[in-house]
Order: sequence, then structure tokens, then C-alpha cells
Amino acid sequence: MIIYSVTVAIDESVHDDWLKWMKEDHIPKVMDTGHFQDFRMLKLISHQTEEETVSYNIQYECESMAELHKYQVNKAPALQKEHSERYDGKFAAFRTLLEKV
Repeated sequence: MIIYSVTVAIDESVHDDWLKWMKEDHIPKVMDTGHFQDFRMLKLISHQTEEETVSYNIQYECESMAELHKYQVNKAPALQKEHSERYDGKFAAFRTLLEKV
């Protein structure tokens, strides 16, 4: 099992809107792609980088690297663009890949 992990530090000025949008729009769209079996959304409670931001980690479970690659090529660019345009200048994000052992 591959975990596609996305960590986002979101500006407090848009936090409430972002959190609602992630739960009601973005994450459902990611899951509707059919490339992931499950997800979890976690709030970081240590190692906050900026006082004006709140950080979250969203972990999507994927069956294989091949399936993840299909998502990254075919679906991720449009979904990431939508996020970037909606919250331009109000977030920082990084992605990591993990393997369940």
C-alpha cells in the first residue's frame, strides 16, 4: 500500500473556508478519481512553522505506484491548479510518498 501524503500550511485568514472546502469539495473530488481506497486528514499539533498558519496532513491510500502514477499524470494537475488558484499566496504545500509495511 502506498500513502500519498500532502502537508499544507494554510494562512489563518482563509483557514475556515479552506477546511470546509477541503472536506466538502477537494477531498471528495480526489476520492472520486477512483485511484485511492481511503484517506485520513490530520491536523499538525507540533512543529507549526508560522504563527499565522495552521498545518494539516492529508494521507491518501493507493494500491500501487502504478495507480498513483495514473493519478499524478491524469488527475492531479487540474485538482492542484484549482487549489492553487483558490488559495493563491495563502498556503505552502509539500508531498511525500510512504509505503505501508
